Amino acid sequence: MKRNKLFAVVALLVLVALALAACGKATPTAAPKPAATQAPAATEKPAATQAPKPTEAPKPTEAPTQAPKPKPSGTIIIGTTDKVTDLDPANAYDFHTWEIFHNTMDTLLHYKPGTTDLEPGLATSYDVSKDGKTYTFHLRKGLKFNDGTPFNAQAVKWSIDRVIKIKGDPNWLVTSFVDHVEVVDDYTVKFVLKKAVNYFPLLVATFPYAPVSPNCYPADKIASDSTCGGIGPYKIAKWTRDVEMDLVANPNWYGEPPKTGNIIIKYFADATTMRLALENGEIDVATKSLNPTDYADLKSNPNLQVVEGPGAYIRYIVFNVKMKPFDDPKVRQAIAYAVNRQAIVDKVYQGTHEPLYSMVPIGMWSHIDAFPKRDLEKAKELLKEAGYSADNPLKIDLWWTPTHYGDTESDMASVVKEALEETGMIKVNLQSAEWATYTSQFGSMGMFLLGWYPDYMDPDDYTYPFAASDASDDIGSNYSSKEMDALFAKEQAATDLRGAEREKVFEDIQKLWAKDVPTIPLSQGKLFVVAKKNIKGIVLDPVMLNHYFLLEKAGQ
Repeated sequence: MKRNKLFAVVALLVLVALALAACGKATPTAAPKPAATQAPAATEKPAATQAPKPTEAPKPTEAPTQAPKPKPSGTIIIGTTDKVTDLDPANAYDFHTWEIFHNTMDTLLHYKPGTTDLEPGLATSYDVSKDGKTYTFHLRKGLKFNDGTPFNAQAVKWSIDRVIKIKGDPNWLVTSFVDHVEVVDDYTVKFVLKKAVNYFPLLVATFPYAPVSPNCYPADKIASDSTCGGIGPYKIAKWTRDVEMDLVANPNWYGEPPKTGNIIIKYFADATTMRLALENGEIDVATKSLNPTDYADLKSNPNLQVVEGPGAYIRYIVFNVKMKPFDDPKVRQAIAYAVNRQAIVDKVYQGTHEPLYSMVPIGMWSHIDAFPKRDLEKAKELLKEAGYSADNPLKIDLWWTPTHYGDTESDMASVVKEALEETGMIKVNLQSAEWATYTSQFGSMGMFLLGWYPDYMDPDDYTYPFAASDASDDIGSNYSSKEMDALFAKEQAATDLRGAEREKVFEDIQKLWAKDVPTIPLSQGKLFVVAKKNIKGIVLDPVMLNHYFLLEKAGQ
């Protein structure tokens, strides 16, 4: 559950065509080719993301040249109110930690910055069998992990086997699809799937698939504080939890050297303190998250730039459908009618979000407004049918986490509480826990707030993790439906990734969702970065992970 990703994790907003018809030596299968999304101007409404179209697969990257590369220099300081939860890719499942991974451990395939196109990463090419169940990757040669261990097919297999064995938070991205991994030779590795999955190359670009050193990570347990990393443009030089992380350019990186030699990430307790540090020149860049009002204020600061990126970041309520009273669909439906999305957008996010009526983001291929608009009378009717009244109100806990989603989260919880209590038949008790504790309580909380950034750029990523019988327990929903599972199986097996048949299946998924209500979509936001005017190379894209390796400071 990309717990934001889920978010952690995922976004966000465009997708990929990847089915291949034949087996044989080939470059990577067709990757998504949506039009590049431009960050809208400050006064513009966020632009809808274009639906992706199948394109030619990227050509294999040439082997690294032996010519000496320029040594990166300079330092950029980035501020965030987010937190690293767990530096082990077998267990980490949140937006910020995946952003650290994005800059310190490459995957076999990855997204080209500024696009949703896949390109070769630690693999130069791959083949797909005729039945779509076997993917064979051809690896780069001559690479080493940060501890000196050679990168090879054995290390890839070991890393995937480790994810399967540990069963950490994002394990479903592997275990739901991969049956087993085989070593063909030192630089060829084969993934055998449980079933044909048309978007498997997108999954390979997620971080549970990132190869790690067998000599630096334990094989059968989580290494939460490991700074080993993988093979990336940067290495972790120092990390003090919730205080600072220092990254240094990796001299053995196969690709273009990072633009800046040292990246320092400073962790702030709140948005107010981070804004003050930015205005005082103590940090160069402020990422997730300042307060919504800060972005409008800082646009008038002549020394700063406010950059807006495309958004497929969504906020939603999750129900544990096995816990009373949320095991009653009428209760979940009533709450869905009672929530006030417009109040969330206006009061909490100050117009930087928009109301969302589906788990599939606005602008993403196959999106429909599946959930109904607010209707308090309908909510009261359903509550009455479920046995509640003004004299016998529905009493529920709503859980929220104070810092992970920024300083506005207490406002978010309060606005949801206020909307539900307007029915006169619901009493809401607000409960909170910090992120690490919060995520450990998935499965024991009945109703709680989360956000989602994309894992892979497809509507499946906004639906399958929450509602598939073999995945929903990871996010604490525990929803299971034979009808929903059959729809997932149908869309995943479709040969045309953007065909009318698959689009119709996703429409049916969204309609069934609004009926069963395992979650309630609330709002969709954008990605914002504020930086000094002399910071260049800020590239924001639907994947929504900041590319530290592109940042540079003019005059440094």
